[in-house]
Amino acid sequence: MRSLNEMESVLQLKKRNLHSAVIQQSPQATLIEVERLNPHEEVDLRHLRELRKEIESDGVLKFAIAVDKDTNIILDGHHRFDALRELGCEKIPAVFVDYNSPQIRVESWRSGWKVTKEMVVEAGLSEKKLPPKTSRHMVITNGKLRHIFAIETKVNVPLKKLKVAHEKKWGL
Repeated sequence: MRSLNEMESVLQLKKRNLHSAVIQQSPQATLIEVERLNPHEEVDLRHLRELRKEIESDGVLKFAIAVDKDTNIILDGHHRFDALRELGCEKIPAVFVDYNSPQIRVESWRSGWKVTKEMVVEAGLSEKKLPPKTSRHMVITNGKLRHIFAIETKVNVPLKKLKVAHEKKWGL
């Protein structure tokens, strides 16, 4: 018979493995209203213009954005978010993640900058945003540390569906 400590250790390991398995799978994207989302970074206006033209020309949004499930803070996809807003879209496909998970980490694209999850949350819940390309969110999938884009589901959603209220889920 196992001791209480052994059983607690096994339970913790199972919880960790279950959480890891969830992040390893391709998450399903869910449509969410753009006004419910909280950006934490400003965008590069030149890149925004280019991306908006590309999305408008293609007529589809190719990939979902990454969003914290508890605060609706955008972790990755600020330019896609702003491009869709400028194009008059009411909804955007999002992959929701648990930002408190140790499987998700934040680094900075900027040399010499230190970014923390607390800084991201504070910026997302306030009017004072971080400069463009400050945070780089990473996720552990299949035992490897990768950019969070690795879990942003390919959706290929027509813009017309994002301009009209829909309550559908978009998967692979």
